[in-house]
Amino acid sequence: MPFDIDPRLLRAFTAVAEELHFTRAAARLYVAQQALSRDIRRLEREVGTALFVRTTRQVALTADGERLLPYARRVLSAHEDLAAAFRPVPERPLLVDVGVPIGTAHRVLEDARERVPDSCELVARFHSGLTGAAAELAAGRLDVSFGRYAGLPPAVRSGLAHQPVRLEPMAVLLREDHPLAARPEVPLAELAGETLYAAAGNPQTEEWTELAARLFAGRGIAMAEPFPEIEGSREFVRVVRKRGWSVLASVEFIDVPGMVLRPVVDPVPLSPLSMVWRRDLHHPGLTALRAAVHELARKNEWLTVPEDAWLPREDAAAMGVSVGEGEGEGEGEGVRGR
Repeated sequence: MPFDIDPRLLRAFTAVAEELHFTRAAARLYVAQQALSRDIRRLEREVGTALFVRTTRQVALTADGERLLPYARRVLSAHEDLAAAFRPVPERPLLVDVGVPIGTAHRVLEDARERVPDSCELVARFHSGLTGAAAELAAGRLDVSFGRYAGLPPAVRSGLAHQPVRLEPMAVLLREDHPLAARPEVPLAELAGETLYAAAGNPQTEEWTELAARLFAGRGIAMAEPFPEIEGSREFVRVVRKRGWSVLASVEFIDVPGMVLRPVVDPVPLSPLSMVWRRDLHHPGLTALRAAVHELARKNEWLTVPEDAWLPREDAAAMGVSVGEGEGEGEGEGVRGR
């Protein structure tokens, strides 16, 4: 008995033994019937005995064929186990929260998708708020999110890694008939006496609300009253239009019919955006995302601080940027850019 029987021959033998019909066995193996017959004759020569009794009406196993069948099945099973052990394991999909389907985070995701093979899936989720995402990151229900890293509690940050992405200039969303809507830019001082929505009442976005509170402090800008979490851009548009809010936002924001987005200047308030993930996460999709962040930030100068900028000190430290000291106006004042 030879010790190097081709598994293909055993596979042909097993198919015929189970079908007891050469035409059906050939169809099962996606081979021509003549090729299958040749493989059976070759196997019979190698084992030195007839394995089938063939007549014009039927096919039957010989006694030696009956004896070979369980061995052939075990060999094929072991062969499949061996192949499976060294077959590349597909990476699980990487779940990435980009907040809304526009803007910086979404641009990073789209760039990263161009860097990975089709077998590597980066799945987008659209739930804004790093505070809420942090718990899901820690629990493994989410892989990557974007937001204000310094706004998370230190105990939460200890289990997470982050990469600075962009210092996003802030903007204000105004009704078309608002007195400030006609201006191409809105000086921060002109918002004194205004009430702006900054997601107060949404536990998922506490880091954003806290940043807004710092910006508003000492400037006569009021925070809109707490409101339940608003999920989805369509619902956000409906609620904002119905309540007539002005909204603190970033310069890349969803379109809201009947409203205009205006950059805030003098100074330019910055929203620090980082990409955040669990420290123990290893995935080719994460590698692609980090490369995308690095390249996009470099090409678009996303981490350049404007000459006249506002940014809390701890956020500047987390983003790895330098800013000059400004004149404080109270507890909420950040540092000013040079």
